[in-house]
Amino acid sequence: MAIIVQKFGGTSVANIERIKHVASLVKEEINRGNQVVVVVSAMSGKTNELVEWTNAVSDLTSHDSLKEYDSIVASGEQVTAGLLALTLQTNGLKARSWLGWQLGFKTDTTHSKARIEHIDRDAIISSLNDGYVAVIAGFQGITEENRIATLGRGGSDTSAVALAAALGAYQCDIYTDVDGIYTTDPRVVPKARRLNKIAYEEMLEMASLGAKVLQIRSVEMAMKHNVRVRVLSSFEPGEGTLLVDEEEVVERRLVTGVTYNRNEDQITLTGVPNTPGVAANIFAPLTEKEINVDMIVQNVSQSGDYTDITFTIPKADTKLAIEQLEAVKNNLGYNSLMVNENVAKVSVIGVGMRSHAGLAQKMFQTLADKSINILVITTSEIKISILIDEEYVELALRALHSAYGLDATKES
Repeated sequence: MAIIVQKFGGTSVANIERIKHVASLVKEEINRGNQVVVVVSAMSGKTNELVEWTNAVSDLTSHDSLKEYDSIVASGEQVTAGLLALTLQTNGLKARSWLGWQLGFKTDTTHSKARIEHIDRDAIISSLNDGYVAVIAGFQGITEENRIATLGRGGSDTSAVALAAALGAYQCDIYTDVDGIYTTDPRVVPKARRLNKIAYEEMLEMASLGAKVLQIRSVEMAMKHNVRVRVLSSFEPGEGTLLVDEEEVVERRLVTGVTYNRNEDQITLTGVPNTPGVAANIFAPLTEKEINVDMIVQNVSQSGDYTDITFTIPKADTKLAIEQLEAVKNNLGYNSLMVNENVAKVSVIGVGMRSHAGLAQKMFQTLADKSINILVITTSEIKISILIDEEYVELALRALHSAYGLDATKES
């Protein structure tokens, strides 16, 4: 008997009728002769409601307040797990719910965005061997201080992949409201195509660059532990998209997908003295507040005495970043700080970039033909990202999707 981990997101368990439908999907997997572990999110909208309640009584600036935040927001998954276990019992299956602390789901102490350190698999294995379906509240674990800790928004994906790795599961099925991974956002580009398979590295880049289907940390974990992950719809029958090693993607595509992200702002510091360590001094106060910096460009003046440094950060962190940088302005010695909120990042991704030249030139020429100006460029081994004015995002996405032949791609 194979172990299958099934994860159901908030839209999949949004109400009682959908929970009943999820129970039928679990039963189908049981009828195939497999042992099933189910990981659930909170019912759609419930986590947001809990967060709003928490913000209404606290500014959550202390470590102790974040401990209570985790205790509150983790309750949404507890409700879903209990409801689904009851529904499975009503359908004639042996099932029980589990919370993170009951499984020894150990995390570090970074409350609200904790990382998994260890999972005690013995209790689940014993329960499965007794014929039970294990219904587990995702998104949560417990610290060495015996406090509930949450894994950050979307953390149920990470819970599911971590459990699949710990249990040696055959596969981890992530059920959501889309039927797989697409070459780009089908809401923007109607000619987008669903991928049958995608390499871990490609999915990791797509998730980090704007694709919202999977949480980044869940993809990282799947790649590290070689967990086969399938993304599929709770509402429509289909095979979905399988995340696998690069070698399993039979057809070698040059470009797999095009993504976009409107959730970043551009910050530019002008007239920064061009001295050793200047970049470290700029980014140190941002690191202290755990502000992630993405694209970075440095332009040195003709004299070599001064430089302008441009970078992007998440919009949610812009206010804090400005405060941090203005607090150390005298030490940094920059002339001005400018913020551009009307930007977006567009990226092309594909493992085929490793062995083919000219893909960057095609991107730049395609955008030039549409009179779209590029503000910042960054690259990695399998991706090219550019920053452009936000108003041109949809035009750029459609143009690049066509230029790289993704409109007519035959999937592996």
